[in-house]
Amino acid sequence: MILREKYMSKIRPFINQPIIKVLTGIRRSGKSVMLELIQNELIKHGMDKKYFMSINLESKKNQFENTVDGIYAHVKRFVEKSNQKVYLFFDEIQEIEDWETLINAVMIDFDTDIYITGSNAKLLSGELATYLAGRYIEIKIYPFSYIEILDLFPTKNKQEIFQIYLVRGGMPFLYQFPIDDRSAMQYLNDIYDSIILKDIATRNKVRDIELLKRMIQFFIANIGNTFSASNISKYLKSELRSVSTETIYNYIEYCKTACFLHLVQREDLLGKKILQFQEKIYIADHGIREAVYGNNMRDINQTLENIVYMELLSRGYDVRIGKNLNNEVDFVAEEGNSRIYVQVSYLLASDETMEREFSVLESIPDNYPKYVVTMDEIDRGRNGIKHMNIRDFLLMEQF
Repeated sequence: MILREKYMSKIRPFINQPIIKVLTGIRRSGKSVMLELIQNELIKHGMDKKYFMSINLESKKNQFENTVDGIYAHVKRFVEKSNQKVYLFFDEIQEIEDWETLINAVMIDFDTDIYITGSNAKLLSGELATYLAGRYIEIKIYPFSYIEILDLFPTKNKQEIFQIYLVRGGMPFLYQFPIDDRSAMQYLNDIYDSIILKDIATRNKVRDIELLKRMIQFFIANIGNTFSASNISKYLKSELRSVSTETIYNYIEYCKTACFLHLVQREDLLGKKILQFQEKIYIADHGIREAVYGNNMRDINQTLENIVYMELLSRGYDVRIGKNLNNEVDFVAEEGNSRIYVQVSYLLASDETMEREFSVLESIPDNYPKYVVTMDEIDRGRNGIKHMNIRDFLLMEQF
């Protein structure tokens, strides 16, 4: 089991504090395992496991009614039996209607340390903000990064592992057991179906599942490309379907809420303002793209871009696309007072490609770190701009 220290380091300061720890992320990204890791951390510091209560709200085995009142009564009995502080772990909390009132009541009424997970990016919006303002912290959990997979296979060739990662992505299950490519793709297809049907269609009462799937196929095919409602409309018309702009934006919002797709805004680097309607779309796990659409290796530029974007997110960066006059910077990433610029390309195979990737960074008048990230094995950095093989970039401790 990988310790996932980059997440544990964010959780650890809040253990045993009156702060609800909320773990959010795409389905099967490892949130449940994080709850186990937290329990291991508590045991390591002397807590007794008999004071832990774990509830998976998707399970059919729960010996209580899956309602606010039913779960509250179950927790109350456990607290009274324990007669001391207890540790509560609620997995997939969004499955319970009005769950916010449950967590609020438990926190007020009992001596507890609470951890919850959910496959919903809006878990912390609306009601929870009202009930628990200032009393929770959110930790976003993402699929395995390249460095986490290497930690599982320290003796294997780094390049070989990266080739597998390019196709399979980072869903943790795929790296915990020996599994062939066909089975891996079937597993990823099953996750995709669960996300579409349960986290998107059912939760948002989408009736036209076939239209939803066609639209998501378009998004997946066009990761890293500028989003345009008109392009989607044209695509669907070619498929003999019509759809309103409102429906398009609703479906995108549903995919974002399910932590499945990310819409990245574009920033004017000179005017320091966010540009509307020029976003790009990325997927939470590029392995799912391979399973449902294929062509990760053919669309290698898009795949590498997606990998770098998700790496930046997982490290806590706020990421945007940069526009500098007529040029585009793939990623402008900020964390606190630090900022980096990243250009991603498959190979610097020609002088024209090299000029395109470096010149846009050279035109930015500041001294923040600037990177060109490719699959090249030879360093062609210039004028203070670092050129790195993507494997080395992903393994850097700090950008």
